[in-house]
Amino acid sequence: MKQGIHPDNYRLVAFKDMSNEDVFITKSTANAKETIELEGVEYPLIKLEISRTSHPFYTGKSKLVDTAGRIDKFKNKYAKFNK
Repeated sequence: MKQGIHPDNYRLVAFKDMSNEDVFITKSTANAKETIELEGVEYPLIKLEISRTSHPFYTGKSKLVDTAGRIDKFKNKYAKFNK
């Protein structure tokens, strides 16, 4: 490894999967605006949309995504340009 290019301010950070409320703790240098208390210890909190506990590749389950609402919203927004 090259010397002097890696950060040295690693600390324990809690990552929370917002889709299933799973929380795991690992070392990170990521900046966090919120904190969470787990087992009497306060950790910086990083919120995730998806993690290993909710990703279809790891769980083997697919997740239904509402794309119809987004497509209709897009069409309505740009309908004025079709005139």
